[in-house]
Amino acid sequence: MNQTKPAALLLIMGTVCAVVLSSGCRSPESHRKKADRDAQALIERHQLEHFGETQPLQIETPADTLRRRLIAGQVLPHAGPASLGLDQLEPPRGWPQQDDEPADMEPHAETLKLSLLEALEIAAGQSREYQNRKEDIFRAALRLDVEGARFRNQYEAGLESTYTTDRSGEQEQRGMVTSAQMGVTRALRTGAEVSGRLAVDLVKLLTLDKPSAYGLLADLSVSIPLLQGAGRHIAAEPLTQAEREVMYAMFDFETFRQRYAIRVASDYLEVLQQLDQVRNASNNFERIRLSTQRARRLADAGRLPEIQVDQAQQEEWRARERWLSAQVGYERRLDSFKVALGLPADADVELDESDLIELLPPIPDAQDLAEPYDLESRLAEHLNYADAITVALALRRDLLVAQGRVYDAQRQVVVAADNLRLRAALTGSARAGGRRSLGSAGEGDARIRPDEGVYGLGLSVDLPWNRSGERAAYRDSYIVLERTIRATQELEDAVKQEVRQTLRVLDQAAESIEIQARSVALAQRRVESTELFLQAGRAQIRDVLEAQESLISAQNALTAAAVAYRLARLELQRDMGTLTLDNAGRLLE
Repeated sequence: MNQTKPAALLLIMGTVCAVVLSSGCRSPESHRKKADRDAQALIERHQLEHFGETQPLQIETPADTLRRRLIAGQVLPHAGPASLGLDQLEPPRGWPQQDDEPADMEPHAETLKLSLLEALEIAAGQSREYQNRKEDIFRAALRLDVEGARFRNQYEAGLESTYTTDRSGEQEQRGMVTSAQMGVTRALRTGAEVSGRLAVDLVKLLTLDKPSAYGLLADLSVSIPLLQGAGRHIAAEPLTQAEREVMYAMFDFETFRQRYAIRVASDYLEVLQQLDQVRNASNNFERIRLSTQRARRLADAGRLPEIQVDQAQQEEWRARERWLSAQVGYERRLDSFKVALGLPADADVELDESDLIELLPPIPDAQDLAEPYDLESRLAEHLNYADAITVALALRRDLLVAQGRVYDAQRQVVVAADNLRLRAALTGSARAGGRRSLGSAGEGDARIRPDEGVYGLGLSVDLPWNRSGERAAYRDSYIVLERTIRATQELEDAVKQEVRQTLRVLDQAAESIEIQARSVALAQRRVESTELFLQAGRAQIRDVLEAQESLISAQNALTAAAVAYRLARLELQRDMGTLTLDNAGRLLE
């Protein structure tokens, strides 16, 4: 028997060994980076397709976070390593080795001063909810990559070496059997599947005359569905849905970014509004304290009853209580805002008051107050209902997602109907060569000879005797479709309602600003007049206190109206789908 094995056989064995070893020796870190590259490529492709540009989607939390720098710089207490980040955790046994190098960190020791745009940028980089939404896109891209892999070449390779003792026959046989095999499978989007395999065996007997042999087998098989499962629209449906899920995740993320920016802006302005109330309460307390002192002097001079002094003193205490309550409310709102940004609640943070001051209108002077106020509605100054709704129906991404879900449900009806069809497939196979084992070592070497191969062509049919499950799924698919249509209609009505309501709020807030500005001017003039009248003995202390109460109420109402107007403008842009943010999460108006 020929003991010299052909070079091709050794090459096949070496190739299989190399494939097995290379695939098994890749580190988890290399697999992670490969998954990142594939997912990022899919995300960029969909960004370019749906948004016309690509933007980096960073899902890895950087080590040098603002939260961590504040904790280190301001020496804030923290519960443990998890408060500082992943790189500070003690790795457990078996933790995959990471190639990431630790980042340099500069502690942030001074007070963190934030403008509105800076707060939006920090929220985009630090917020836990924001990070979760970005990861949703990445995970959808990972699922798409898995679905796409079904229609790429699927390679497999294996290597096995066994020492065997066989005592089942008349004579004991001992030997070594080494087998290697490589295969590839390819699923086509038409539903067909093609697979090929090459197997190699090396058998060496260690008994008798110690013969050896090699086996070499190649086979190819093809399966083509004829009815059920046939066609690109059926076979590639999971891939189609995965593609659309990436698009939906991107649209949902953009919708979330708009709503989240409004939420951050609202929280930011509400903190400043509360700070303005603290200042107004402080000024009011100081005015009432001075009024109480003047009342005491007038009472000592016999020009004011003692009961009015007591009334002023009581109002002074009430004003101080309001001031303290406003201060506590401000600190509570500021802490909540810091936590919403992903920062420690005890971090030293200040907000830029100029963002609120810019919203406040000038206080009318005496000449402006003398002119009659126009009570006509200001709604004509803004977009009318029909135009705003038309824009919203065209641009709202959540509505686009809902409409896409209807099309998805339609396709599921088609898939469910296909599952009711007859299962029939055309099959083909070809095989040449043979395998060798311990028992067939004496048969000599096997060779691939196409002229001595085995070929087959067949038709397989699965008769649909029981289709109760498929029938129920088909009927249910129609119910799901109808529900999806109703959900889309409900969302469309909600969009219209939101736009109409926001326009009303915007118009009301615009008019309220002018009204409250006039109210502040009148309240200031009233305070000045009552103070003079009190000095002249023509007013009581109650008149002064009521005027001061009206002033602080008007000041707070003016700030609230200015904030409401600013937020209503942003909310209208959000509801119409025209609100634009840059990649850092900042408003672009």
